[in-house]
Amino acid sequence: MPRARRHRFAAAALAAILALSGPAAALETETGPVEFQQVVSGLTMPWSFAFLPDGTVLVTEKSGRLLKIDGEGATAVSGVPEVAVVGQGGLLDVLVPRDFAETRQIYLTHARNLSSGGQGTALAVGRLSEDGTQLQDTQIIFEMSQGSSRGQHFGSRLAEGADGKLYMSVGERGDRPAAQDLSRHNGSVLRLNRDGSVPDDNPFVGQDGAQPEIWSLGHRNPQGMAVDASGQLWVNEHGARGGDEVNLIRRGANYGWPVIAYGRHYSGQTIGEGTEKAGMEQPVSYWDPSIAPSGMAFHSGRGRSDWEGNAFVGSLKFDYISRLAGSPLSEVERIEAPETARVRDVREGPDGAVWFLSEDRGALYRMVPGG
Repeated sequence: MPRARRHRFAAAALAAILALSGPAAALETETGPVEFQQVVSGLTMPWSFAFLPDGTVLVTEKSGRLLKIDGEGATAVSGVPEVAVVGQGGLLDVLVPRDFAETRQIYLTHARNLSSGGQGTALAVGRLSEDGTQLQDTQIIFEMSQGSSRGQHFGSRLAEGADGKLYMSVGERGDRPAAQDLSRHNGSVLRLNRDGSVPDDNPFVGQDGAQPEIWSLGHRNPQGMAVDASGQLWVNEHGARGGDEVNLIRRGANYGWPVIAYGRHYSGQTIGEGTEKAGMEQPVSYWDPSIAPSGMAFHSGRGRSDWEGNAFVGSLKFDYISRLAGSPLSEVERIEAPETARVRDVREGPDGAVWFLSEDRGALYRMVPGG
């Protein structure tokens, strides 16, 4: 389809979805008034969402349901891989790659009963049928090397890098020392080819005992990931009691968990060796107390030029959207309203609005300039 026609179709599909929306609620922010418009409600433990080129929205629910949201409302998509719903695990992130119009591929991260025993984070890919109701030829193309019976810290976010590779975050599954163990995938950011194979230029390829998918290590529970306008990869991750981090991800870097951290254990005991150690990265910024950061998105500035380059991060704990800006990137504003209850994911929509999922309200919203 020619580019101009595709854009018109996307605008029409988006208009059909927004026709379902309810009235907007207004809020004054530091960059001017905004309005919150509910796009869809009735969601159960929503975890992530993504946009198809035609304006249709895909939403994951932790229970294992993938929904297609269009002008007709919400429709369940069949063909989703079997999901282990345990603790914080379930159906997690969804990624629509840039070449979807040609490949119709959809990527899903999820908790899975692993062949090695226990549960761990896995990555699946399937082709979305033309009518959007089925994932076809669904395959598991990656799973963690070792599972665990623990229910916490699965991660997991996906991003398509500027290099066309897939980046995937994996939590340390509550096994703190594993985040420093290159023989395990726990507590790492992975870099994969689109078919799940290992790129030859990954930093630990050929290193004895190391998992070759690992791109960076020393992470606790990364639940936000985004690529900025210059192609840099960013992750936010949960600390323990304090010390939630924003990290700029570099090839082969060690982000320190659990050797260094800016928080404490929930018991109040100190973590590791302090806040710094040679050979380990410092966060670009951190939150103390913890906000439980979730989905993350960088804004292009469409429709609101003073948002250009800003990052938006959801807070699960304090029910707001954090706006980050500056160099170093740090929180400059907390956008808080009834609609921002336990924000699980944040994206910039094709219309330039900031779209987000409220887990507590079971709804998808868009935040647009008001007034």
